[in-house]
Formats: sequence, C-alpha cells, structure tokens
Amino acid sequence: MDNTAVSPVLEMRGISKNFAMTAALTDLSIKLYPGEIHGLVGENGAGKSTLIKIMTGVYAASSGEILIDGEPVTISSTQVAQKLGVAAVYQEPMVFPDLDIAENIFISHHNLGPVMNWRALYKDARNIVEQLGVSLDVERAASGLTLAEQQTVEIARALSLKVRILIMDEPTASLSAHEVRQLIEIANTLRKQGTSILYISHRLEEIFEISDRVTVLRDGKHISTNAIGAVTRGKLIGDMVGRELDEFFGRVPSQATDHTLISVRNLSKADVFTDIHFDVRSGEILCFAGLIGARRTDVALALFGIAPADSGEIVFDGNPVRIGDPQQAMDLGISYVSEDRRKFGLAMAMPIFANISLATLRRYLNRFGLIDRQGENAAAEKYRKQLNIRTPSVEVDVGKLSGGNQQKVMLGKWLNANPRLLIVDEPTRGIDVGAKAEVHQIIRELAKSGVAVIVISSDLPEVLSIADRIVVMREGRQMGIIDGDIATQESVMSLATQFDDSKSAPQPQLV
Repeated sequence: MDNTAVSPVLEMRGISKNFAMTAALTDLSIKLYPGEIHGLVGENGAGKSTLIKIMTGVYAASSGEILIDGEPVTISSTQVAQKLGVAAVYQEPMVFPDLDIAENIFISHHNLGPVMNWRALYKDARNIVEQLGVSLDVERAASGLTLAEQQTVEIARALSLKVRILIMDEPTASLSAHEVRQLIEIANTLRKQGTSILYISHRLEEIFEISDRVTVLRDGKHISTNAIGAVTRGKLIGDMVGRELDEFFGRVPSQATDHTLISVRNLSKADVFTDIHFDVRSGEILCFAGLIGARRTDVALALFGIAPADSGEIVFDGNPVRIGDPQQAMDLGISYVSEDRRKFGLAMAMPIFANISLATLRRYLNRFGLIDRQGENAAAEKYRKQLNIRTPSVEVDVGKLSGGNQQKVMLGKWLNANPRLLIVDEPTRGIDVGAKAEVHQIIRELAKSGVAVIVISSDLPEVLSIADRIVVMREGRQMGIIDGDIATQESVMSLATQFDDSKSAPQPQLV
C-alpha cells in the first residue's frame, strides 16, 4: 500500500506512559492510514495493551500527542474515542445475551429508550450487517451466538458509531480455522471501505496474510515499522525478542527411551471417543492433533481421571490401572496442565507461591496442620529460576503476570508434583512467540530428563516442531499415528479431515 500521497487518519507522536516507577511506553510513534490494515506485534508485556488503552481513552498518556486528520486531540474517555471514530474489538467480546443482535449493535447509542422505532432499528442493523458481507438474523437473541458471531456483532456495533479506526485485539485467538477465515474476510471488506484497522495478533501467519504494514514493539519501545512485503518471519521474530532466532522452532533429536511408561488400548467413552490406542515411552513427546471437536481434550481428561473412560485398558509402568479420579492419577505420577489457565489452571487473585503449591498442598502442612510458608516460597523460587518466570517476587499475584509467565507458573504448579507423565493441553495458546519458544524448550528439557509428555495442540507448526509421534483424531476417533520425523502439515491434515464411518475408518497404526 503506497501512503506517500495520503495523510494519516491517526498519528501518535512521542507517546510515553508511566505507572509509578515503571515505564510501560517510551517515546512511541505510530501512524495509521485510511484503508490500511496495520499489524501490531510484540511479546506479552511489550506495551501493546497500554497503547490500545491510550488510543481508546482508557488511559491518558504521560507525554506525547495524538492527532486525528492532522489535528491534535485529547482522548479522555472511551466515549470521546467513539465520537472521534476510534473503537476496539477484543478477544472476549462484550455481548448482552438477553438482547437481540440489533439491540446489541445499537446499545452504545443514547437514543435507545422505551419508545423505539423498531422497524427502523432492525432495518439499520441489517444494513450494517450486510455492509460486513455476513448473514445474521438481527432479530435473533444474542445468547446462542458463536464467538465469531459475537465478534461480528462487536464490529457491527463499532460501524454503527461511524468508526474510522478499528482496533482488533487478538480477535482470532479462540476461533476455529473456518471462523478465522470469516473474520479475515470481514477485515478485508472494511479495508476496502476505507476503515483503518490496527490488527494485533500472536499468530504471525495472520499478520503476513492480512497486513499492509507491521509495527514491532519491545519493552514499551517502537522497534520497527515495515511494509509487510519487506520483512521476513525471522526478521519479525528477531525484532520482537531482540535476538537472532535461526531455526527458532526447529526439530531436535528425540529423547525417547525404550521403556513404555503408559499403554492405552481400546479406550472409549460413550458419545465422546472410541477405541483410542497409543503408547508413550519415558522421554517421549507424543502430540495429539486434530480439528475443533476432535475430542483430544476428552482423552486427556479420561487419563487424568476427571471424566474417566467407560471401557478400555490403561497399563501404567507395566501394571493395569483404573484411573477413577485425579488423585489416583497424581498418585501414579500423572499431571495435567489445563488449556484454560484462567478458569481451571490458576487462582489469579493468589500469589505465585500459593499457585505453585496448590496441587501439592499436603506436602507443605506441618504437624499442626499449618502451611509451611518457607517451604512454599522455596519451591516457588526454584521454579521461578528454572522456568524463567519474569517477576520481581513470588509474592506477586498471578493475575498481574503476562500470559506467557502465567503459563510458566501453571507448568511449575504441576512440575512440583514430580510427574512421570505430564499432559499439557494447548501449552502456548494466547502467548507470544518468545514465551512459546521458552515453553517448547521446557517441554524438551522435561523429556530429556525422562518425563513422558503428551501435548495437545491446535497449532500445527508447534506439533511438527516438538512431536516425536503424532496421534491424529477426528470427531472422537483415532485416524492414525504419524512419526514426527516424516510428518508434514499435509499428512496430518489429510488424516484430520478424512471421511470416517464405521465401515471405512482405518485402523490406527502404532509406530
């Protein structure tokens, strides 16, 4: 996109933001042009969220100026931002389930009231939805909308406010591949209509597909802005983390031993999954791949005893076992890191040390039943150093950490249980590329130490990078097992999307 003859619709000059003694942003400048999709990337803690909040009036900058159409403006609140044509769509949409779609679209308008011209409201809502090129019944209740549909409603709400600058903050983090494609099409439609979009994502493939230009932030500072055609993935990652990263996600030799730690045969749960077969050796990384709805997590929940299987056989370290609850799994040496760290993995309002000891609290009780704080702190310090958790103190509440550091705390919590088999569900979802590489390294080091690891991941490049072998599932059935050394995206996706019925389904092959 050639901007040489076009004036920026929004320009931020020399923006700094300080919180007490901490500088969140330092002398940052950025320009957005009409009809441009501008990618914004950086590790967690790079300053992206602070920048967004200044643009939308949540925070006031400590210094610097903001210009819209070349004129200085003061964005003192979200309402002022909306009047200036600036709005944001976040990873978790704010939709009111008891209202219909049209009401949700116009909820920010002050002229809504008890006396409404409903015919006009629905007509205007339909016009906005059609402008996005999607099909939605605007009289439908919002309670049954998918995440992608909720985000469409949020975008429609922004358009109803005559938005000129739309910020899309990790909009695809929880979407399926099909929903991602729909959202990208909407963004492209808005670009053609002249809307300026600031697109923030950890998914670099999306940045390269959708962006006209891309800006990198690191440690609250502007590092680079380039036309997307003038930058490589390696250069972008290097700018983000501040070091060269050749073969950043390259494969490493397998650490698998000859000792089979767990064997699973004919594992089934009614209406969930059927006839699951696999072995995991000590030191091996076995990945589960598949599309949304493949039921990979359900297999993990069965192995950890949260939702036990109805039938089948599990042999652990040579002995047949029945895992009926998580305590039995933990007694065997099995740990499970949930895919949802906020809901099921961590207590966000509690400090790091308390989260690290949460799954093994009995270990820290003295003979009077009181918690040994010194022991808790010692364990937390051990994992703070081992996992490179970036925090000034283990007394800090987990909710104040970046996503990548929260993920490391959750790993530390379950490593503290001394697992022989570690099941990690979506280990790098929602974290930046630098933290992702660190988590991969942690998993590899665990395997090297002899721990058997099962990784469930929807990130196919991640699977291909770390897996010794790959179990591919589709709709609760195991479609095959592929050796990691010969696996390709095409071979995995071919199995993941293969038509399956009771007569033609292939028998899983153990390799």
